[in-house]
Amino acid sequence: MTSPHPHGHLHEAVHRDAAHRARSVADHLAAVTELLRPLGAQARTEVLPLSQALGRGLVHGVLAPVSLPPFANSQMDGYAIRCSDVPDGGAELRVAAPVPAGAGAVALAPGMAAPIMTGAMIPAGADAVVPIERAAPDRFLAPGEEAAVQLPATEPGTFVRAAGSDITAGERALAAGTFLGPAQLGLLAALGIPEVTVYQPVSVLLVTTGDEVVEPGLELSVGKIYDANGTLLETAMKQAGLRVLRAGISTDNPKELQNLLRSQGVDADLIVTTGGVSKGAYEVVRQAMADQPVEFLHVAMQPGGPQGIGTFDGIPFLGFPGNPVSCLVSFEMFLRPALSALLGAPAPRLPLRARLRHALTSPEHKHQVRRGSLQPDGTVQLEGGESSHLMHALAGSNALVHVPEGVSALAAGDEVEVWML
Repeated sequence: MTSPHPHGHLHEAVHRDAAHRARSVADHLAAVTELLRPLGAQARTEVLPLSQALGRGLVHGVLAPVSLPPFANSQMDGYAIRCSDVPDGGAELRVAAPVPAGAGAVALAPGMAAPIMTGAMIPAGADAVVPIERAAPDRFLAPGEEAAVQLPATEPGTFVRAAGSDITAGERALAAGTFLGPAQLGLLAALGIPEVTVYQPVSVLLVTTGDEVVEPGLELSVGKIYDANGTLLETAMKQAGLRVLRAGISTDNPKELQNLLRSQGVDADLIVTTGGVSKGAYEVVRQAMADQPVEFLHVAMQPGGPQGIGTFDGIPFLGFPGNPVSCLVSFEMFLRPALSALLGAPAPRLPLRARLRHALTSPEHKHQVRRGSLQPDGTVQLEGGESSHLMHALAGSNALVHVPEGVSALAAGDEVEVWML
């Protein structure tokens, strides 16, 4: 029997070949990282006080100038003692002068117990602290010839924070490229470091394209849709610490897009567009980049396969697909991790492992990224289907679910990698 589609097998073979020729996710991430490498140049750094460095990446590693704690101190309010003065059955010790926090301490004489506050320096000769609630009486007594307190036997080191028990002077405190969150900045402050050298934030010119797209709030005439990409990407970029320059919506006229990029991209470190990167007849970004060193290709990823990468008038350029989920997945898979690797910021997404609540299928030759919600029981529930226009499903998700290339199906209960959003 003659096939009604005599070229069907040929088309299938071409499709399979194209799938195999697609660039891998890892290779495209490497290409994006290399494109953006100049953003990590020494000339693009600045020195900031700690209070202004939140969310930045650390340029140079930091060695601790002092030990933490700088001296042995008490972990509790109680009595500093010599353990050798208190046998197994406990002992009564005379009360010495108290040791307040923030002051020096007089050496502890044998047979004495010094009232000590949390954080106060351990007196020379003392080797443990007995919490006040274990003393009899369980309150502080004023020192004097008649003042004495009954204390239980205690092991040396009990409730004593040893000098350098957190970090010792000369030890690496933070590595170059560390993302500076509150904990990291707090450590620098504890070490007495008032300012830090960080990478400057990246300025991105963000352009959405399409004659069919209008700004939210305007009248939605026949054949038009509201622009979700601009808000979606702008807020994702700002949340990641980028400075975003919005150029509005470009028409499908290539010359107008070129003029817009040249007039508004002068001060940008990076240009990102959405839409116009596929192989259709009216792909405005492709047309506008015809005389620029820009490559348009397909990445083995779903959604977000069509990608553009290169430079426009010497400025690094990334072209993301036009569907909302595709452009956000492109940002999360390529731009965000590239900047994290080069500049230490934004913080990389922490990969977690979870078990699927539902079975799924995936194109075998693509890395599929699904939207999902991580549940308290450690399972992940898929939100919506595979389609890249499902904004409502994206809004109801708190994680990206990764199905690696080479996997065509997973059953409920199978383990997957998820990135928390």
